[in-house]
Amino acid sequence: MIDIKNVSFKYENSKEKNSLTNINLEIKKGEVVILCGESGCGKTTLTRIINGLIPNYYSGDLIGKIKIKNKDIKELKLYEIARYVGSVFQNPRSQFYCMNTSSELAFACENQGLEIEDIQKRIKFSASNLDIQDLLNRNIFNLSGGQKQKIACACVDTYSPEIIVLDEPSSNLDSKGTNMLGQIISKWKSQGKTIIISEHRLYYLKDIADKMVFMKEGKIEKVFSMNEANNLDKNEFLSFGLRPLNLFEKSYRLTKKYDKKEDTMILSKFNYDYKGQNKALEIDSLILPKNNIIGIIGSNGAGKSTFAKCICGLNKKFKGQIILNGNVYNNKDFLKNSYMVMQDVNHQLFTESVMDEVLLSMNDNDDRKAFDILDSLNLLSVKDSHPMSLSGGQKQRVAIASAVASKRNIIIFDEPTSGLDLKHMNQVAKILNELKNMNKTIIIISHDLELILKTCDFIVHLDKGKINDFYHLDDKKVQNLIDCFEFII
Repeated sequence: MIDIKNVSFKYENSKEKNSLTNINLEIKKGEVVILCGESGCGKTTLTRIINGLIPNYYSGDLIGKIKIKNKDIKELKLYEIARYVGSVFQNPRSQFYCMNTSSELAFACENQGLEIEDIQKRIKFSASNLDIQDLLNRNIFNLSGGQKQKIACACVDTYSPEIIVLDEPSSNLDSKGTNMLGQIISKWKSQGKTIIISEHRLYYLKDIADKMVFMKEGKIEKVFSMNEANNLDKNEFLSFGLRPLNLFEKSYRLTKKYDKKEDTMILSKFNYDYKGQNKALEIDSLILPKNNIIGIIGSNGAGKSTFAKCICGLNKKFKGQIILNGNVYNNKDFLKNSYMVMQDVNHQLFTESVMDEVLLSMNDNDDRKAFDILDSLNLLSVKDSHPMSLSGGQKQRVAIASAVASKRNIIIFDEPTSGLDLKHMNQVAKILNELKNMNKTIIIISHDLELILKTCDFIVHLDKGKINDFYHLDDKKVQNLIDCFEFII
């Protein structure tokens, strides 16, 4: 089905070495293949070669042979490749063309010239197949990151190509959504589709995939059958820098004993609704301990990102207050005292280089401090690169570097490890704990159980915009958290 021989690629105007070097890979019809490895190892570049974005959209030096269904991909137009290959990108927003979700589901089918009745039947079937009936006829811009990801998957399901390429498809999904994604991939496999998945979260694919392709520095280092991967010793598996195949075999740090006398911040009248919809947030009062790491969990659409935007003062019509040391702060005050690393970091990368991006967040430019921050996040090698030229995981770390440099007292991270490998997730966890030791109040919105167990002192569980639960994450509550991830989220 897919035959890649002696392929190397370097992006145009790139100062770095080849993104891919001497890639040889054969993928048979009906196989499910995982591309894995650290951020920046070449996984996304390889998916772009398979779906034709290289060289049709991303230009550069491409050598070697790439065939899909015995057709040379270099001789096919992008619209011709689209008949065979469907894609779900790491940032689903970058592949949307319509404002309405139902129109988006119809878009690819319309481009293929299908009849209206056929398109309507396909949309209805895919909505049921992916359990997204409640997302039909919605404004895409009002959806959460996870909901957008579901729509992106449904778009591919609707026009049903033979080959499906997914780049970090679970990065914005909660556990329920991730498990559902696994079910969808399993259905696609049963239909004989060929599926290539670039992924850091591996646990949901362990019983679905046929093989894992481990990449490092633009090369294929090792190809495992899933039977071989499942039989790897845990330490051997971690030595590759990969996240574990079993989600619930994780160590965690014990948090300090909760002192109820410690300083707190009071969130008052945290109520917010989007025009024409039910209330997105209904929290009359919530008391949070200062200078701790607080995890915000809940299903996609539970109100987590709205909660974060309200704390940061990004929702202009928000009327809530934060009370600190007896002082009342309003929306404008939030902007001055807080910093947010967004779920879609493309919204907050503004400068021409990574170094300038970090310096932009500082009140007084300090090159030495900026170097240290970049070094702590493995970003020194790309300090002169344009932020938008980086991989998704690298962009995420640039945004985190800017947050560290800002010196704000309240820092909110919305899915800070989305698209990050094990190594860089651990680096982020280390930095979050260091920020807490600097007397920062850290709020983490995350579906990443590993990160939460490594960092959080308290948990706020949101459900439909309301507080479902709030507790100190000590050793007695860890199972409670795992149960939330396994059965509720």
